[in-house]
Amino acid sequence: MNAEPVKKGVSDVRRASRLSVAPMMDWTDRHCRYFHRLMSCSALLYTEMVTAPALVRGGALHLLDHDPAEHPVAVQLGGSDPAELAEATRLCCAAGYDEVNLNVGCPSDRVQSGTFGAVLMKSPGLVGDCLAAMRAASSVEVTVKCRIGVDDQEPREVLPSFLETVAAAGVGRVTIHARKAWLQGLSPKENRDVPPLDYALVAEMKRAFPAMHVSVNGGISTLAEAQSLLAMGLDGVMIGRAAYHDPAAILLGADEELFGLPGRKTARQVAEEMRPYIARHLAAGGRLHNVTRHMLGLFAGAPGARAWRRVLSEGAAGQGAGLEVLDAALEALPRAA
Repeated sequence: MNAEPVKKGVSDVRRASRLSVAPMMDWTDRHCRYFHRLMSCSALLYTEMVTAPALVRGGALHLLDHDPAEHPVAVQLGGSDPAELAEATRLCCAAGYDEVNLNVGCPSDRVQSGTFGAVLMKSPGLVGDCLAAMRAASSVEVTVKCRIGVDDQEPREVLPSFLETVAAAGVGRVTIHARKAWLQGLSPKENRDVPPLDYALVAEMKRAFPAMHVSVNGGISTLAEAQSLLAMGLDGVMIGRAAYHDPAAILLGADEELFGLPGRKTARQVAEEMRPYIARHLAAGGRLHNVTRHMLGLFAGAPGARAWRRVLSEGAAGQGAGLEVLDAALEALPRAA
């Protein structure tokens, strides 16, 4: 078997994936990612899931828009047609993303109806074909995000076999949500909380596939928990809702605690640093709420957090709302915040 060229930036993206912020529909848009990048220069950021049909058949290339400041940033694709995913991968690479990730974990009804997401864990051969086609079309690393199993599958049986298929397709990095997905009987929200977590199984997969870069996802809410999972031998940790709802607790300390870089900002500094970005967005005709809705949790748990959320959420919704709303929200905080 001939050796393939190393994809550009692979080592940098793998280093960044020591901590990543999960792809989350309606949340991790480009405004959210810019905001998160101000808090951590090292963590790997992901887009919301973008479907291959939307890019290839729908021509919705605006879904790939991002700011250069977001790097390292990965795009997550949804789909199940190898040729279509290959073409979507080419578009993602042309747009400048550092990684292309295949969604094999989302349990929503809309995703199931399109025969992709978590339901693909029932068709590992198809996943292998999709990944091989994506890798052939890609100038960056192709990765997978999956569950430990779906429905009545026995994770200890299906997950090793699934990872063998992934490895055979040439993919060397996976993120495993350490829960099953129940495609019948549980809502997408319940699938994020109800099935029990099995971090130990994910750690076993790392030991069984030592050459594979394995990140774990699911239920992780603090940097201390991330540290403990990394200490189990895992290569990376992906955090979702906690990073969105309390971004300062996760991201402001990440560079120092997980990447060994000095210094950290305050939440107030981050809010101030958002001003130029917000000004550009407003000048381009955007609405304040598009950006500030992602900032509501910035002072979570701190004095004045409720007032910050109230002023920002109520004021940003108004027609023509501008930076004066951000100023008023900051004024509602104690000066020490």
